[in-house]
Amino acid sequence: MLDFSRQYASIRQELLDAIEAVCTSQRFILGPQVASFEQAAATACAVPHAVGCASGTDALWLALAAANIGPGDAVITTPFSFFASVSAILRCGAQPLLADIDPATFNLSPTCVADLLRSPAARNTKAILPVHLYGQCADMDAFGFYLKRDYPHLLIIEDAAQAFGATWNGTPAGALGDAAAFSFYPTKNLSAMGDAGLVTTLSAAIDDHARVLRAHGMRRRYYHDEIGWNSRLDSLQAAILEVKLRYLPQWNQQRRDLAARYDQLFRDANLTASNVKEGIVLPFTDPRAIHIFHQYVIRAPRRDELRQYLTDRQIGSEIYYPLPLHQQISLASLGYKRGDFPFSEAAAHEVLALPMYPELREDEQETVVDTIASFYA
Repeated sequence: MLDFSRQYASIRQELLDAIEAVCTSQRFILGPQVASFEQAAATACAVPHAVGCASGTDALWLALAAANIGPGDAVITTPFSFFASVSAILRCGAQPLLADIDPATFNLSPTCVADLLRSPAARNTKAILPVHLYGQCADMDAFGFYLKRDYPHLLIIEDAAQAFGATWNGTPAGALGDAAAFSFYPTKNLSAMGDAGLVTTLSAAIDDHARVLRAHGMRRRYYHDEIGWNSRLDSLQAAILEVKLRYLPQWNQQRRDLAARYDQLFRDANLTASNVKEGIVLPFTDPRAIHIFHQYVIRAPRRDELRQYLTDRQIGSEIYYPLPLHQQISLASLGYKRGDFPFSEAAAHEVLALPMYPELREDEQETVVDTIASFYA
């Protein structure tokens, strides 16, 4: 699925120089490299404020908590996402409400959200948490304009963990809502050498609150104004991320080129169809979006058999995600059941992510598609 060594080899000396500078400075937590990266990231996301933190999961919690979302509030999000999308809401003491996905993009459906908002169950809704899944922004025209028009009190908190560099109608992820959360887990397009995260926001108040919360609720050392958390970004990760950020536009373009090549290879092999009963369904890109293909995800007939066939031939693949959140044992208290979100449940049985990273070679893509063709033959 990934080969980290190829990217490292291409920028090895720059990374080592950045690490050496931190070691020489001996300022390892929230040092000058953190402030420098925060400014560079804010510029890349076209926002005035960016707050580094310890992980993407912490970034989600910080974004919500800094926007004063807490007990008594409800937040609408998708059941087809990583666990942190819901667990961060619970960590704030708020209630997660789920709405189904758009089956074309796998992102939270604005229509389903609008239906939910009209129900009594959503009367305490304070925010919507759309997830920019696989590197494509959710329909932010619908969430950021139409829903805001009808429900002006609603906050929009972007789960942009997989979407650094993606855009919607020319606006970068991270600047499309009231706040946003990014992950720099090592598999992400912009990746740390460990865990790291970021909150971006247009709001000075959210920025200020997030900075207090990430440091145990302190404005002055050892004076705690509220209960925060220890979620500080370390200087080594910030230095590494700032080096990689300079290359990210190029790497994201390489991913788009690889996605287009996958598309063509599948079409040339006569493997594609408009529905999964008849063949492989290729990823859909909304014309308003610039997709950064954090993952290249197909819908595949006999998905589990295909994945085993690929594994047996030493070809990596992954399922993002095999069990929707409403069916997770630990979230049974939310009160949902199988059948409540049919589009999410169908996706969980059909999606398959194929190898995707900027340094992937064309011959390797050909091997992937040829092997898939041999399975269906």
